[in-house]
Amino acid sequence: MVCKKRAFTLIEVMVAVMIVSVVIAALLKLRGDSSHMLTQIQQRQQKSDIASFLLWNRKYTLDDSHITLYNLVEDFDLDDDVRRKLKTDKIDIRYNKIDSIELEGMVIEMGTTELLQKDFDLVLQRVLIE
Repeated sequence: MVCKKRAFTLIEVMVAVMIVSVVIAALLKLRGDSSHMLTQIQQRQQKSDIASFLLWNRKYTLDDSHITLYNLVEDFDLDDDVRRKLKTDKIDIRYNKIDSIELEGMVIEMGTTELLQKDFDLVLQRVLIE
């Protein structure tokens, strides 16, 4: 009685390795794409946070100025590490008055505030009622 050993051929092993490598490559691409999307979302959130500080701090937003982000948040209680980082981030603010309307002792001024930083630009529509 002859015993026949059953084993994988070289072609079968190579096909299995190729399938596994294609799956691994697809998973790595998905991970890379999600990391890129996460970075974009974090940058958008940072822009939104800066815009919130800008809207809150009236003394810088209605004139042209060149300040650091630290100046926008100086009245807030922040960690020392955050304050150090914000001191190095320079920002240009440009206010463009579009129109002004006077109504019975009240003045409504409309304009845009441009926030210019090395990484991004942001334009906010502003309405000032005095």
